[in-house]
Amino acid sequence: MYYTVQQTAENLEIDLGYLMHLIQTKQVKTVEVDGELLLNSAQFDFFLKQRERLLEEYQKYLDELIPEDIDIKDED
Repeated sequence: MYYTVQQTAENLEIDLGYLMHLIQTKQVKTVEVDGELLLNSAQFDFFLKQRERLLEEYQKYLDELIPEDIDIKDED
């Protein structure tokens, strides 16, 4: 499915300026139809999976209890 640049930025929850930078540096493929840039949503599947995996790992890290300090005596 093809989306406009604005719709793609909203779906990916990224800044529009950053998406435009990716387009200008040819890191994202676009199709121009009637003077409007369209992006295929399938090219972002890997990005979305990776972001979801990283967010899950980060949430697990935040949910992990902080271990109690081991009282180590300094033997000088």
